[in-house]
Amino acid sequence: MDEATKADWKTPAEIKEQYRSASILKDRRVVFNIKRNCYRLIVAIAYQRGWIMNIKPIRTEQDYEAALRAVEPMFDNEPELGTPEGDYFEVMCLLIENYEKKHYPVGVPSPVEAIKFRMDQQGLSAKDLEPAIGKSNRVYEILNGTRTLTLPMIRRLHSQLGIPLESLVGV
Repeated sequence: MDEATKADWKTPAEIKEQYRSASILKDRRVVFNIKRNCYRLIVAIAYQRGWIMNIKPIRTEQDYEAALRAVEPMFDNEPELGTPEGDYFEVMCLLIENYEKKHYPVGVPSPVEAIKFRMDQQGLSAKDLEPAIGKSNRVYEILNGTRTLTLPMIRRLHSQLGIPLESLVGV
C-alpha cells in the first residue's frame, strides 16, 4: 500500500506499465492483484493530482467504527478541501453519513419537541411563547401535550421563532 500511496501515476497506462496484472476499472478504480490473486487491493486514483485514495464501503459496525477512528483526529484540524487529506476526509465523512442514515435514522421531532428545542437554543421561557401561543396556561398545555397547536399558533411560532413549518405540523 505504501508504494501505491507514494506513486505519481498520471494515466492508467502508467499503472499497467508498472503492474501488468493490475485491472483498470471505470470510475478511476484499479485492482492490484497481490500474490497471484491471493489478495486484492482496490483503490481509486486521482490521476490529475497524482495521489491515491483507498476506498472501502462501510458495511458493518466494525467498518463504521474503523472509519470513525480514521477521521476522528481530523475533526480538530480539518484538512483543506482539494488536498489529498481533505478529499479523503470528505469521502470518509460521506460514507459515514450514509451508514448512519441507514443504521441510525433520526426520527422527525414532534411539534412540542421542536418548540422545546428552539426554547433551549434561544434561552426562552414559557412566558416568551405567549405572543405566539396565548396566555401562560395555554402555553403550558401545549408544552405538556394536553392541547394541540392551532393553525394560527403554528404560523406565529414559525414567523416569530423561525421554527420550520414541517416541524410544527408534524409531517
